Amino acid sequence: MYSDKIYLTPQEILDKEFKIDARGYRPQEVDKYLDMVIRDYTEFINIIKRNEHEIKNLTEDNAKLKAEIRSLREQLTASETTSNSSPSNVDLLRRISQLEKVVFGKYE
Repeated sequence: MYSDKIYLTPQEILDKEFKIDARGYRPQEVDKYLDMVIRDYTEFINIIKRNEHEIKNLTEDNAKLKAEIRSLREQLTASETTSNSSPSNVDLLRRISQLEKVVFGKYE
């Protein structure tokens, strides 16, 4: 992904040898090479900034989704508790029948 924008690898920088003039390295060759290094470092910095921004956005989205999941789980637990604590119609009819038997003395 980044390889199309990056010109040098660390090994290429390490292996680079400059030709020596009578007074030392050729300044134009060194400057050209250092310009490529600077371009690469600039691109690395831009990549890092973009990735950090994306990480920040994804972290915020993740936190929002976790909060939503937590809320939905609480709602689900509350609805399960409500449905479990309220007796069904059949249960209510049985209890009424038993109470009528006790109150009116109709044991069968």
